[in-house]
Formats: sequence, C-alpha cells, structure tokens
Amino acid sequence: MNELSAKHIVLGLTGGVACFKAAELCRALVKEGATVQVVMTAASQQFITPVTMQALSGRAVYDSQWDARESNNMAHINLSREADAILIAPCSADFIAKLLHGRADDLLSLMCLARPLDKVPLLLAPAMNREMWAHPATQRNVAQLRADGATVLDVASGEQACGETGDGRMLEADELLQELIAFFSPKSLAGQHVLVTAGPTYEAIDPVRGVTNLSSGKMGFAIARAACEAGATVDLVAGPVALATPRGVTRHDVRSACDMLDATLALAPSATLFIATAAVADWRPAASAEHKIKKDGSGQPPELRFVENPDILATVAALPRAQSGELFCVGFAAESQDLLANAQAKRERKKVPLLVGNIGPATFGQDDNALLLVDAQGAKELARASKRALARQLIADIARRLGN
Repeated sequence: MNELSAKHIVLGLTGGVACFKAAELCRALVKEGATVQVVMTAASQQFITPVTMQALSGRAVYDSQWDARESNNMAHINLSREADAILIAPCSADFIAKLLHGRADDLLSLMCLARPLDKVPLLLAPAMNREMWAHPATQRNVAQLRADGATVLDVASGEQACGETGDGRMLEADELLQELIAFFSPKSLAGQHVLVTAGPTYEAIDPVRGVTNLSSGKMGFAIARAACEAGATVDLVAGPVALATPRGVTRHDVRSACDMLDATLALAPSATLFIATAAVADWRPAASAEHKIKKDGSGQPPELRFVENPDILATVAALPRAQSGELFCVGFAAESQDLLANAQAKRERKKVPLLVGNIGPATFGQDDNALLLVDAQGAKELARASKRALARQLIADIARRLGN
C-alpha cells in the first residue's frame, strides 16, 4: 500500500545534526511511492552530503539558484511548480526566521517564497536546541508562520546533540512520514470526536495468571490512526498490547473489562462516534486471589467461579446520546463460524446502527483482515487487505453514513 503514490515532495534540508534523520525520511517517502526532490542549503551540507541524498532519492540534488541544469536559470520556479508539497526537515531556527521575513538568499528560501500558496503547501519540521526553541523570538516566528498558512509540526522532547535535554528535537522519520500521510488524507471526519476501544482485556485469576485472548489490537489502532488522519479528535482506550500510539491520538491504557468500561464511560460524553473494536472478555473470575494459587499435590485444578463482564458496547449504545443519534455507535464481532448470522444477531441485540464482523482466528495477531459490514439494510464485504487499508475504508464508509 503506497500511501504517497503519485505525490512529488520537495524535501528541503537546513543546517542541523538532525540531517541524519532526513536521510531515513527520504528513504521512507520513496518507499511509500513518492518522488522526492532534495534541495539542500550550504549549512546542511556540513552535516550530510548531497551524494547521500542523491543515492536515497534517486534524483540529483539541487543546492544553488544558479544551477546550470535549468535552461531558464529559474530552479526556484521550476522545482516549486512541480511539487505537491515542500517539507523542510530539519528546519533550523535561522531558516524559520528567514521564512518569516520573506528573505530569499538561497535556492530553498527562494522556492518557499516563490511557491504558489494555494497549490504548494509548506510543512516545517523544526530542529534546534531547547533554549533556541523556547526563545520568545522563535515562538513568535512560529506563531506568525502558522498564521501565514505554513504547517509547523511539533517538536519532540529528549536528549539533544549538545548534551542538554528538553524540547526542540526533530520528530523521527516515521513520525514525519505519518504527519505527511495525514496531511494529504481527506478530512472526512473533521469536527468529529471519535472514541475507539482496542485490544484484549485481561481478567486476573491471581497476581501472575489471568484470562485473556489473542487480540493484538492492530485493527483498533489502525482505525484510531485513520480517524485521526480524517481530521477527528481521537481517544483510544487500549487493553494490554505492545503497539505504538498513532500520531495525534490520545491513548488511555486499561487492563480489565471493568477498567475499559469505566474509561469508556468517562470519555463517551464528549464523543460523537464510538467504535468498539476491543475483544472484551465475556467473563472474569468472581474473585482474584491475593497471592499466587499453588498446586496442592492432588492433581486437581482449583475451582474457579466466573461472573459475566459488563457489555461495554450495549452500555454505550443505551446512553441517551446514542439513542438520540448524537453518538453513532459501531460494534465489532469476532466470530469463528456463521459470520453473517452471528453479526446480524449481535447488531440487533446490541441495538447499534452498524456492526463489523470478522473471523477471529483468521485475524488475531495478523497484519491483514477481511470485514463484513452489517446494518439494517443488509451486509457489505470489504475484501481481505491490510488492516491499515481496511481501517481507511471503514472510516470513509462511516463518514458517509454521518453525512461528512
């Protein structure tokens, strides 16, 4: 799935040690199907060579407005008109100040000034020392550039090349890639507040044992990411999974079904769309032992009594806001057989407008899936594909149902 296919990106590099991340970013952009034209300032070449960037992009690097390869001697015009976006990573404090004042004394700044504002967006990935980032002049410059229409991305916090720790690090290459993909994604859920549950729950038997299932959370995390890219505010309530939080998503970690219910009900009042992808345990031990249950030599397992867990989807669907249509609820059903019949029955039982069914053993832990969308009118199949691709298809389908 090449998510930047047919996109032409001008990748600008300014002076900073974060130039080494630009090499990884360039490679990632190309892998996602984009063509990349690298433009470097003189300062950036103190940190990484044009030879490296040419090898990674597959295109000759530009670094001068006087480049003889351009027959009209107007590289700043030619290169900017070809671009779908200009991404400057790293973008130094000096270059931010230069952009603010419209200075254009090198090729990259000339391109930024000469680009058609309505056709070629400008994205900046700041990279600098923490004191430089926090300086009032830099913050004023960033605020004005945003007001002028540039997209200034967040900075990361952590150890810096100078040995200090704080804000100002450039985002990692994968984070920048996610930001660019999100930038180009249709904002079909703009203004929506999406609440997603994902992953399994864990029901403790004693301090070292519990009841859980094979859900990896990948489908739910992919849906949360797709919703965020579609312009929504997204809260993700995640059971115990080892997955990175998608960019822009607010994550709430929980463990048991009761924990998940509490977190979901606390967030539901502000949500407009609830997508329950979590594989919630149907039962839990009636009591969790304070200490590890030891074998007694009898060869018999201890007697365990189970009680039914709360039904999170049905509980949310019964809320007044869901009943009135202010909160649109989408459920998931992981079945092992008779998918259509079981999904239809579950949709009616839970009283939700849309139920998404899948075969659990064929998807748990996998990177791909196949979905069956069931509503009052019937059923529609989404053919097997990556969970990332299916998440985007599902979000687009839901957006149409919401009229976005």
